Amino acid sequence: MLTVPVRQLGESERRAVERLLDLDPFAGAQVAERIAARGLSWWRAEGRILGYGARRNLESLCWLGGNLTPVLATEAAVAAFADLLAGEERLCSSIVGRADAVLGLWDRLSDTWGPARDIRPNQPLLATDTLPPVPADPEVRQVRAGEVDRLFPAAVAMYTEEVGVSPLIEDGGRSYRRRVNDLVRSGRAYARFVDGKVVFKAELAVVTKRTAQVQGVWVAPEWRGRGIAAAAMAAVVRDALLRVAPTVSLYVNDFNLPARRVYERCGFQPIGTLATVLF
Repeated sequence: MLTVPVRQLGESERRAVERLLDLDPFAGAQVAERIAARGLSWWRAEGRILGYGARRNLESLCWLGGNLTPVLATEAAVAAFADLLAGEERLCSSIVGRADAVLGLWDRLSDTWGPARDIRPNQPLLATDTLPPVPADPEVRQVRAGEVDRLFPAAVAMYTEEVGVSPLIEDGGRSYRRRVNDLVRSGRAYARFVDGKVVFKAELAVVTKRTAQVQGVWVAPEWRGRGIAAAAMAAVVRDALLRVAPTVSLYVNDFNLPARRVYERCGFQPIGTLATVLF
């Protein structure tokens, strides 16, 4: 397979990068949000963006920061990115993106970056641009600044259940609490409270001009099976479409059938498949 050299991209190539990100606005949403906020200068962006393709014909991207995310990565680009990255120490906590690119990278990097703590090869990517057919739960609302202490235990429980490790292990949870604070302050955290306790939560973890990406969806264990999730998600989707972005998107583990049924009821449609490798 013929490949061309991978290069680190800078601010002078921002238009070309944004053009590619617009071609894959859902799988590349996290990268698009970071670049819109901080540009391509690595010292501001807290990560690097690598490019594959001729200087006047950028074909593929790869974000390398806390996560490794390939965007529009062709087979040749995956091989070229892996050749470069195999010579570097792994600093990212996950590889996430379109399944073919993520699994292709992992095939080439596993010998030097392994072992992985978990591999999730089939995560349906879903999106909607229409208001949910399910009535919205009127008790689901944006979390207020003074409610972070109530939200935080639920956020920790969700993260631990979803990722498999507690966010409190590293730095005592300070960086994770800052993240939760930021989401609340920016009006991107939602919850339903009962007697002061969170029974449902979700966040717009990523927001771009094209989509608001929902993550951190969680129902308190004692409230599961009561049928609150669909109406709660409908409230989040409705607010996001009316206030934040023209579409709402998310991705879900293929084995999480209850969540997939909830998202289908809320009008989400499959638009692709992601994969995640967790370290």
